[in-house]
Amino acid sequence: MFARTPRLMLRPGWAEDAPALARAIGEEAIVRNLARAPWPYHIDDAREFLARPADPLLPGLLVFLRTRGAPRLIGGMGLHRDGAGQAELGYWIARPFWGLGFATEAGRAMVALGHRSLKLARIVAHHHLDNPASGRVLRKLGFRPTGEIAPRRSLGRAADAPCALFERDAGDRVPCDMLESLAA
Repeated sequence: MFARTPRLMLRPGWAEDAPALARAIGEEAIVRNLARAPWPYHIDDAREFLARPADPLLPGLLVFLRTRGAPRLIGGMGLHRDGAGQAELGYWIARPFWGLGFATEAGRAMVALGHRSLKLARIVAHHHLDNPASGRVLRKLGFRPTGEIAPRRSLGRAADAPCALFERDAGDRVPCDMLESLAA
């Protein structure tokens, strides 16, 4: 699966992406907010991640900035099964690209892919309480807080961390700023 937005291209990761992936994600400030990425993150971790079999029903995609030259890897966005078997959105953006709207833009494409193409009735998500920026992204994507705080394992922290839980149903109203990107 592939997705394009005005500034981004989302596509599956390939073996040759390993060096760029290790560089982009290899910062503790990124990895500590992820469930399944170890810290420190090495090239072998990137190779192992890229070699995993893909789930055709729950895509894991790399996020590339579309440029006049070769696209530049700036993050990852995907759907996977959480501990309860629900489709869960996960993402990260490389630090130089924080605050530029890329997580929201890529998230809009992934949410649309999940609900429209994959026919997922519900998508869940969470963010660590010490990462409120991720909560703002989830709200922009139309996720609503469940009101629950639960510990979630973070391999990068090597510990559980309290997380705010969110959910989004296929029939939920789309935030106004999301309508334009979904129509494209």
